[in-house]
Amino acid sequence: MGQGVTVIDAALLDRTTQKAKESVRLRMNHNFHVSEREPLNRLLNAVEPGSYVRPHRHLNPDKVDAIIVLRGRLLSIVFDDDGEVVEHTVLSPSEGVYGMEVSPGLWHTIVVLESGTVIYEVKEGPYAPLSSENFAPWSPDGTDRDKARRYMEQLINTCLKK
Repeated sequence: MGQGVTVIDAALLDRTTQKAKESVRLRMNHNFHVSEREPLNRLLNAVEPGSYVRPHRHLNPDKVDAIIVLRGRLLSIVFDDDGEVVEHTVLSPSEGVYGMEVSPGLWHTIVVLESGTVIYEVKEGPYAPLSSENFAPWSPDGTDRDKARRYMEQLINTCLKK
């Protein structure tokens, strides 16, 4: 395509997925924004099953979290302040559920259900790493991979009634 046009095709999703599979965290970004200081950050996020996305919220600064699932399947979960699941949705383009927007301040996470899952994320910039107050205190911090794995399994069982 022409200058200034980036095509999101299967080859790009495949390359990003391969990098995610090789990553210790089992996920990999492909940024479209040139600088994290841009007012709008846009990226692909390839996430493999077993990658732990700790429940979090976006406050101070308040930001909307918006994702569209391009390929694969994941479980989106929203929690109350005590860590109880209040809403969950399986996002999968093959099932006709394509994405979500999460308002600032809502505790949420995703759990990937299918290898090869790639999402397109849009967040208000500039990029700001989450502060500790934005990570759910009732969730594992991720340093103990076994504890994080068990927590994700518990969420899947709770939400999908396995």
